[in-house]
Amino acid sequence: MIIHKNSRRSSLLLLSGATLMLAAATPGAAAGVPGTSLSPGGHRFSAVAAGPVVFEAGPIVVTCATSSSLPGTGSRNTIPDGPAAANPAGPVAVRIAPPTFKDCTTDAPGLRVAVETNEAAGPWQVQLQYGTPGTGTARLSIPSGGFALRTSGLLACTATAAPNGPATAEGRWRQEGGPAVLLERAPIPVKLEGSFFCATSVTSATITAEYTVRNTTDPARPITVGPSLPG
Repeated sequence: MIIHKNSRRSSLLLLSGATLMLAAATPGAAAGVPGTSLSPGGHRFSAVAAGPVVFEAGPIVVTCATSSSLPGTGSRNTIPDGPAAANPAGPVAVRIAPPTFKDCTTDAPGLRVAVETNEAAGPWQVQLQYGTPGTGTARLSIPSGGFALRTSGLLACTATAAPNGPATAEGRWRQEGGPAVLLERAPIPVKLEGSFFCATSVTSATITAEYTVRNTTDPARPITVGPSLPG
């Protein structure tokens, strides 16, 4: 298509940090999966990318310089309070504001790119699962059609995530060194549409990012993912 191998490599090197060495895992209510509790209950939080976010969809590699999910109206980006903050058999889900992605580029001259998100078909969520002390898993849930990456200029293509229903990107929760959600080439289903040279046979894309999570209600108290306590 239009992205050369050297461009692909240089984009990925932007996120070549040791903190992003992840293993995909699927949390859930299954034998051997520990319970989870989130704290502090009722507190709001922001999730801001610590560096560039990289998307790969077939030959297309896009790097967004900034991304964030910030507290807005309603219960978005709020740790549940009371019983909803704990699950003795698996992860705890938290609704978040659709993340924004800005200053997105490719290495191909003459090609512009923009990323749009919405929650028209359902909520964005992060499901957090306690693991060993200081670690855990995180699943970023995307509603159907809630993410669209569009190129324009020399080539007009649209990559729509979760085209046939809600989808999840598998990652990891890091507690030590500052709470963060980590994703490394986490796969998500996509549908590619556009002009003749768009790679419409591509059905999967990946996302690589590190989102720092901060307590905006009381910055002195970190958001914590821990084991569920006996009832």
